[in-house]
Amino acid sequence: MNGWVIDLVASVLGLTCVFLAGRNSKYNFWVGYLYTAALFLLFWDRSLYANLLLQPISLGINILGHYRWTHPRLDERSAEDETALKVTMLGWGERALAVGTVLVTAFLWGWVLDRLFPADPHPYLDAVVTMLILMAQFLSALKKWDCWVAWLMVNITQIILHLSVGNFFMPIVCGLYLVNGCWSLYSWMKRYKNNG
Repeated sequence: MNGWVIDLVASVLGLTCVFLAGRNSKYNFWVGYLYTAALFLLFWDRSLYANLLLQPISLGINILGHYRWTHPRLDERSAEDETALKVTMLGWGERALAVGTVLVTAFLWGWVLDRLFPADPHPYLDAVVTMLILMAQFLSALKKWDCWVAWLMVNITQIILHLSVGNFFMPIVCGLYLVNGCWSLYSWMKRYKNNG
């Protein structure tokens, strides 16, 4: 399949997935399964190996999130819908741990990539994006408001990464993700305050 076609399909699926997630829709996970497959093909085509290897882990986090969003414990239920997980926030200690985890694992993963995959054009940037995505996905799976802060950082670094390897559609999509992320940051804060 032509690289630009994969880029376009991944872009449409990604936009749909994050649009649905930002609107608190559990259907984002079904689109997320297709998006994961499309990204695997895109990253294979562009030799972005850290992001390529991320896709099976992404799939696992997507499955976890799908389950958590639709099977909350009694004390985790949304005031709006008792079958849905409510939005919560990380504490400051948890935020520091999340940032430290991303920085340390990104450095280590970048070092490994640099040795294992010399064709990767930007191993450390690729690794930072990978670790930010994993953290943002994990926080999304737990329905933490903080996930949107992580997604904003992901979008900024992905714009840089995709432009550097010549992708055309993905930088545009990441710009749209930024807009969606800002809106979602605000709307999830409202949900958090309303115990939703």
